[in-house]
Amino acid sequence: MTPKGHKESKAKKESAARRKTAARKPPAQEVPAQAAVPRAEVAVSPAVDAGDRARLLHGTHHDPHSVLGAHPVPGGVAFRAFRPYARAVTVVSGELRAALHDDGDGFFSALLPLTEVPVYRLLVTYDGAVHETEDAYRFLPTLGELDLHLIGEGRHEQLWQALGAHVTTHQGVTGTRFAVWAPNARGVRVTGGFNFWDGTGFPMRSLGGTGVWELFVPGIGDGELYKFEITRPDGSRTLRADPLARRTEVPPATSSIVHASHHEWGDGEWLAHRADTPVHEAPFSVYEVHLPSWRPGLTYRRLAEQLPAYVKEMGFTHVELMPVAEHPFGGSWGYQVTGFYAPTARLGTPDDFKYLVDKLHQAGIGVLMDWVPAHFPRDDWALAEFDGRPLYEHHDPLRAAHPDWGTLEFDFGRREVRNFLVANAVYWCEEFHIDGLRVDAVASMLYLDYSREPGQWTPNEHGGRENLDAVAFLQEMNATVYRRCPGVVTVAEESTAWDGVTRPTHHTGPSGFGGLGFGLKWNMGWMHDSLQYMSHDPVHRAYHHHEMTFSMVYAYSENYVLPISHDEVVHGKRSLVSKMPGDWWQQRANLRAYLGFMWAHPGKQLLFMGQEFAQGAEWSEAHGPDWWLLDPAYGAEADHRGVRDLVRDLNAVYRATPALWQRDTDPAGFEWITGDAADDNVFAFLRHDAEGTPLLAVSHLAPVVRHDYRLGVPEEVPAWVEVLNTDAARYGGGGLTHPDVVKPEPQPWHGRPASIRLTLPPLATVWLRPA
Repeated sequence: MTPKGHKESKAKKESAARRKTAARKPPAQEVPAQAAVPRAEVAVSPAVDAGDRARLLHGTHHDPHSVLGAHPVPGGVAFRAFRPYARAVTVVSGELRAALHDDGDGFFSALLPLTEVPVYRLLVTYDGAVHETEDAYRFLPTLGELDLHLIGEGRHEQLWQALGAHVTTHQGVTGTRFAVWAPNARGVRVTGGFNFWDGTGFPMRSLGGTGVWELFVPGIGDGELYKFEITRPDGSRTLRADPLARRTEVPPATSSIVHASHHEWGDGEWLAHRADTPVHEAPFSVYEVHLPSWRPGLTYRRLAEQLPAYVKEMGFTHVELMPVAEHPFGGSWGYQVTGFYAPTARLGTPDDFKYLVDKLHQAGIGVLMDWVPAHFPRDDWALAEFDGRPLYEHHDPLRAAHPDWGTLEFDFGRREVRNFLVANAVYWCEEFHIDGLRVDAVASMLYLDYSREPGQWTPNEHGGRENLDAVAFLQEMNATVYRRCPGVVTVAEESTAWDGVTRPTHHTGPSGFGGLGFGLKWNMGWMHDSLQYMSHDPVHRAYHHHEMTFSMVYAYSENYVLPISHDEVVHGKRSLVSKMPGDWWQQRANLRAYLGFMWAHPGKQLLFMGQEFAQGAEWSEAHGPDWWLLDPAYGAEADHRGVRDLVRDLNAVYRATPALWQRDTDPAGFEWITGDAADDNVFAFLRHDAEGTPLLAVSHLAPVVRHDYRLGVPEEVPAWVEVLNTDAARYGGGGLTHPDVVKPEPQPWHGRPASIRLTLPPLATVWLRPA
């Protein structure tokens, strides 16, 4: 007998059996699969056919919803379930209870003579347990056409709301919808704690040509662990964390966690006024913090009790947090990210991190975070060859492999990858109320030949070394963030002389490129040159005077931040105070004078934790700052507390003096008094606010006292008063200050009609303002 004839004969026998069974009219709760109102003769078998069955078993089915679930067919409604390990499956709908036939390998089916698909549930019997549940394969897709269109175009600016795992109510049922982009996969299944890490019975469907796979799983919610089991093009399988997971396990565990936020924000006033003044025209003094080691052992919520109070007391306007996004190796300091949408679980949940940001905002402190779109690690459970082929990384191995860090570079030319990163920047700002993104390693993104030898890179279409894809990505990211998130600032850590890092994207520069569109840029040149100068013994500094003045040649080429970051106080570079020459007194005096020079120099400030109290040891993520140096029981406590008090006062005077920040990007806001007093180791300049009110900063970086040192000053200022002196006794200095008003004399000096005489303390910076 042919297979078709066999099916028809079997169908006739089953139809007769149904008629006999119906005549007996058993109680409703005992109705077997074939018991229902009789209809026309059955023309099809409800069982899953051999091809679909094989694809479902092997995890290579693109559309399981077309096979599983309930479907109208000739003769009624076919019910099909794929429940590996189940002993029995029963359809329950109102008074109807219909047992499905066990077709083997976990497949169950029945044809019920119904006129339409009912609302139903499944009663699944396992060894020793009966589980009633919704059928995941009776639901329509959870993603709409607009979402899929935007994803396909690479323009979904809130991508995290479409992809990932979301607790939701869908068609009246509560559960979690899963969606992941894996265009090269032959099949994708969801696996997790809810199915004992066996995803066989949870295949996802492919939605059109977008490469997106989707499944709504009823009955699971916040806190569930999950991963995606991907069948690669070669038929092998890989278990992957969700690229858009909003919560993860604590490393070294690697699972993603379904997350539903319940945090209620209390920073409305902060957000309402965040954009009142452009950042480059406002005070901006940043305290850089490595969260896990600032106070080792503190969670996000415990940090929220201590960090805002400390930063507020110290007078910083912002904190910059490293790390934030999840990363597998703590020693990377967060710069090798695997969970781009998840705050690191080491310190708590995403809501706990929101609580910390909220408390900082309520204390009047802005929050920047380090953001790392340049590269990602090669972990086989994360992004590398995510669906079996290069996906997030460039398909060209030479373009994909980062030569310095053993990582992979993103393929900035692929629209979906660019969308993943642009949306990620927006995500942190919109979901976590982040006020700024400090973008790491921009130079490594901009140049095709970055750290590569000849022959290891291919020029762009114009024959140049610029990575045109990365340029376009950075421009799009900045333009999108600034459009969507008023008051947010982006900051580039860019170590070359690239033209137009902080120029608007629509303004073309001499190089032919539009600006990258960043708000600020780290001034790595100033950092390198000034630290180089300070490391010299004062007797040699006269020969290196230009290292302190050269920054003013290009100070207005970009909107700058002056960074003394974690990178400068690790790996044998020594702490900031330990870079200074001389004995302990001179080291501290040099440090204080340097900080005074830094806070007065055009540009914003950034200082890494521990340097504000002259920690002598290099920073280590293993134990953090040496807070014991501030213990009153420690003999040299006053030395360290003096430096900390200076930093606090620098911030206080800085914030109260618009001349120090209002015209940071305007050449008219700066004026040399003397920039060539190399033999005296003196640097003196004026800063002007928008109204023209000056502040006079004088740095004397020789270990001698200079009495009656004459400086030319504007004649319109009738008298000057000292507002800060790094040699003050309370900071640990020698106490050579100017308590009295300083009046100009009509003696021309430094090309000016009037001048003042000051006693310059050794290794000190003095600030004066009009009395």
